[in-house]
Amino acid sequence: MDHFDLCIVGAGVVGIAIAEVFSRREGAQASIVLLEKNARAGQEISSRNSEVIHAGLYYPPGSLKARLCREGSALLYAFCEHYSVAHRRLGKLIVAQADELLALEALAANAQHNGVHNLSWLDAVALREREPLLQAEAALFSPDTGIVDSHGLMETLLTHALDRGVTYAPRTRVLRALPLAEGFEVQTLTGSADQPYRFGCRRLVLAAGLEATALARQVEGFPETRIPSMRLLKGNYFRLGGASPFRHLVYPLPEQQRQGLGIHATLDLQGNTRFGPDVEEIAQVDYGVNPERRELFAASIRRYYPDLNAERLQADYAGIRPRLQTADGSAGDFLVLDSSHHDLPGLVSLFGIESPGLTASLALADMLAHCPDLQR
Repeated sequence: MDHFDLCIVGAGVVGIAIAEVFSRREGAQASIVLLEKNARAGQEISSRNSEVIHAGLYYPPGSLKARLCREGSALLYAFCEHYSVAHRRLGKLIVAQADELLALEALAANAQHNGVHNLSWLDAVALREREPLLQAEAALFSPDTGIVDSHGLMETLLTHALDRGVTYAPRTRVLRALPLAEGFEVQTLTGSADQPYRFGCRRLVLAAGLEATALARQVEGFPETRIPSMRLLKGNYFRLGGASPFRHLVYPLPEQQRQGLGIHATLDLQGNTRFGPDVEEIAQVDYGVNPERRELFAASIRRYYPDLNAERLQADYAGIRPRLQTADGSAGDFLVLDSSHHDLPGLVSLFGIESPGLTASLALADMLAHCPDLQR
């Protein structure tokens, strides 16, 4: 059998970041393989989101999401600046109506607990000065929230990894992973003809996104009781035709139980506006956007942008979040399981890597580089 030091399953932004970080730390002497079931990297969660670099306002203090978002934001801005990946630090306004001021204050306090100390409180007059078309009683301004070209980011990370000798295998599906005396045997089907291919690896990282729970069940000996339940939450986006009404990202307050961050306005790098995502629980993967959801979007958007002409909203695209099941239905934390959880030395499995996964990707990869199971 061929043998690799490290196998990473899943070439979304997190899997690619892991490949880049490990290849940089371990050098060309380490043999690393990155597997991806699709024809191209990052076709699912990583490229079907708002492309926002988050500052870390929302997540429970002490959570992995809070820490890795804050650390990842700094790493991501530095990486983009150094390697000329397109991005813009636009700043974000989180707006509140008269009956939401206490919730806005609670969000500001949460951000403080998370180490985000540069938020500004704007009253209605100050808000209008920044964004004349917004209607709200108050807002928080986050200067470190921005946008990034997610495709450019992934291409740059992947190019770095390949230049350091990482083997990249698209169109490769994992059928089974079998523990060996040291490491694992990985059985796959690869290429357009689904050719069987098996190899050995000493360390194995599962970063499979929407397929995370299914893939864990394909690892012999992975305890079923350690595999979390997962929901598929679809988020639809509508683009706004014509000139953008805003200069900043605009968010309402998060939805109840943190189901989502609310239907917000984001700008792309060309200055176009899109709204989304909403939250729609689905039974199976489906990326179609129902144009009839436009009126639901319009009603939500008009709470802070009353002049919206709904005829300008056009169905755009959808993304799907791998939401871990929690007792109250709220968004769970990132879940990283190593041998202390499943007694399979050399294996690390990632579950529930949804927002802010793009922002946190480099920090998450850096954290795994210090994981005892993944040391050389």
